[in-house]
Amino acid sequence: MTSLRSYLRRRRARSKAPFGTIERISAVYSPELHNERDLLVSLPGEYGARKRRYPVIYMHDGQNLFDPATSFSGCWNVDMAMAEASLEGLDAIVVGIPNMGHERLAEYSPFDHPELGPGRGDLYLDFLIHTVKPLIDARYLTIPDRQHTGIVGSSMGGLISLYAFFRHARVFGFAGVMSPSLWLTESATFAFIEQADFSPGKLYLDVGAMEGERHVASARRLRDVLEAKGYRLERDLMWVEEEKGSHHEAAWARRFQHALPFLVPGGAGLARGELLASLMARFTSSPANVTESDELRGSRLRARHSTVE
Repeated sequence: MTSLRSYLRRRRARSKAPFGTIERISAVYSPELHNERDLLVSLPGEYGARKRRYPVIYMHDGQNLFDPATSFSGCWNVDMAMAEASLEGLDAIVVGIPNMGHERLAEYSPFDHPELGPGRGDLYLDFLIHTVKPLIDARYLTIPDRQHTGIVGSSMGGLISLYAFFRHARVFGFAGVMSPSLWLTESATFAFIEQADFSPGKLYLDVGAMEGERHVASARRLRDVLEAKGYRLERDLMWVEEEKGSHHEAAWARRFQHALPFLVPGGAGLARGELLASLMARFTSSPANVTESDELRGSRLRARHSTVE
């Protein structure tokens, strides 16, 4: 059976509106962090027509998002996830911000650690908000308001995304908090979240049951704290505990695809209730469904596309 990647390549080749392109903005200097890095920008398939503006998702660990050759522990295939989401009426620009290797832990840490040293999370978010976002908004057809601006990451990237949603509530209207590393500065993190004002928007939170008891317990505690603040399950807050999920890029890639209908505003395909029901069913059913192959995803794409055309 033809793989999803091969199917999408064929669709791109014969379509006047290709599934999308990935652009690189080289050597973006951060006056906040005094370093520089490339940015990777994934554009929707219809972007070339320049007929509309798009929500933007800012994602950490950018080298893991699009290209297995640059990934340090597995690729999310975000371009494939966005291609499939597009068939359901969900389109967004994705900005991948690569980490800086040995500086990653500090940049994604909102708080100081007694052994690991100062957290530089606030400086990293200043870089994202005051350097990266203005650059993206000036260069691309974005919808720059908070409702259409989101931030997504996993592990340490999940932690800084959670922090950003509350610390910069005027900027971010949705956040994907995947397997957040709450353990790093647990007391400070929970104290901050508990004291933060309620911020309207969408929060997607998940964890894999195979990540270990401490990770699962901390994520459940965070879910409860968020509910106590007023976030309503399946409305403002989506909670997923994947039965066979581990702390790994493959698990986050799988769940990211199904978090999109909840997070991204403006879906024009299936009703949002149907999409959320599908999301919940996928991660509470059999392991075979949880680890859906490219071949099965390709079959679903072909079936959906035949009804669209």
